[in-house]
Amino acid sequence: MSKKPKKEETPKVNPELEGFQMNINSFGEISSSFSIDKINEFLNKNVDDKKLRDRDDLDELKKKKQ
Repeated sequence: MSKKPKKEETPKVNPELEGFQMNINSFGEISSSFSIDKINEFLNKNVDDKKLRDRDDLDELKKKKQ
């Protein structure tokens, strides 16, 4: 029995992250197609941080950045 060839499918991603690729080279170094700042900005907008939920000044800090 022959093995079926694996189809290389791209995962469904948020439109803001379209084209994002992460690679790990033979030395264990991680390389990315996006800058770290762009990734952090996306995560700050879209991911809830459990540690910061109960902070009273969090809303004020978000307003200052915008």
